[in-house]
Amino acid sequence: MTIREDAINKKTTSLFNQCAKNEGISQENLVKGVAEGTIAIPKNKHHKFENIMAIGAGVSTKINANIGSSKDYPNAEQEVQKLCVAIKAGADTVMDLSMGGDLNEVRREILKSCPVPLGTVPIYQAVAETVENEKKQIGEVTVDHIFKTIETQALDGVDFMTIHCGITKDTLERVRAHDRIMGVVSRGGSFTIEWMSHNHKENPLFEHFDDLLSILKEHEVTLSLGDGIRPGCLADATDRGQVQELIHLGELTQRAWEAGVQVIIEGPGHMPMNQIESNILLQKRLCHGAPFYVLGPLVTDIAPGYDHITGAIGGAIAAASGADFLCYVTPAEHLKLPNPEDVREGVIASKIAAHAADIVKGLSGAMDKDIAMAKCRNNLDWKGQIELSLDPEKARRFRDEGGTYKGDACSMCGSYCAIKVYKRATSKQKAK
Repeated sequence: MTIREDAINKKTTSLFNQCAKNEGISQENLVKGVAEGTIAIPKNKHHKFENIMAIGAGVSTKINANIGSSKDYPNAEQEVQKLCVAIKAGADTVMDLSMGGDLNEVRREILKSCPVPLGTVPIYQAVAETVENEKKQIGEVTVDHIFKTIETQALDGVDFMTIHCGITKDTLERVRAHDRIMGVVSRGGSFTIEWMSHNHKENPLFEHFDDLLSILKEHEVTLSLGDGIRPGCLADATDRGQVQELIHLGELTQRAWEAGVQVIIEGPGHMPMNQIESNILLQKRLCHGAPFYVLGPLVTDIAPGYDHITGAIGGAIAAASGADFLCYVTPAEHLKLPNPEDVREGVIASKIAAHAADIVKGLSGAMDKDIAMAKCRNNLDWKGQIELSLDPEKARRFRDEGGTYKGDACSMCGSYCAIKVYKRATSKQKAK
């Protein structure tokens, strides 16, 4: 029995019990959400970790951090370091997007140290091995190689996989007929399209979808349906290709659920702020309430070096509108492979967005820390403020750099601190 099948049958398990405790919700509501498909619990049966968590309706907005080696930087040790930085900063999940070095070794080293759900994009490995090791073209990747890669990663313990099943011949024709500025910017999407164009065949991940589901079900891998036609700039957002793929993802979601496989839907991307809410509503409608996983979205295209900020703005709006899972964006986005400090900044920015959205969602306890912070600020309790911060290290460093004014005010206001002035004024009034 899979997690989803257990939920449908209302079977009480230790996994549901532990997850419900971690999430602070009742086991009954958790099981109901998994059965309905509005909640997913990414947990491969081969990956042992204690931070069992849920993504979806009624639980906190989750954050994913992408790491992974490249052809120029194939070192597994550096990726493990990024993993540790991401977890310390508060990432709920991590994805290994490696395409350089010994990809099985990199992934397995990450898994050894990974105390949270780990995701991958299997087509990355299949393509990298075909091009780099076999010296062939992307279009020469065999279907057998793709599915063996999926099975290998599932056996290793990967908890969720991004797989681009929604790109079909029909979708591709719509994209080609539409004048997009940036075409396709999803790496997995472009690989899939290259394969289809080279072989003049249907997307094998769509054509052999039932075989894919069999592998995922056997190893308890959550299917993250990839948005290969996502917009790569604001001008391409919410066009025919993006919506057509979303329609396919909704159909595939039902097939996966019927097979006992949990599903997450991936979404854009780059998008003007005034289109974000409607995109979330559209996804939820077309995909039957399945958890929605968004990259950003980035709300402007002209901020390289600051895209963790553009992504956090879009992420806050998306999550407040109903998105369940935010993929972080680092300051290095569009420019380079992120280093550990980029990873840390990206996670913190997304954590801010997620927390702000959870307050809007009315999530139980979401406001508690904010109220506690307000009380600490009112009492000029600097130790308490730092401990409550999403990034205590940075808050402590800034406080130390600024020095103190007689131990209680900050270096910006000093004796003119508004809180001190107000308290002094009200105390005088009371004395009268």
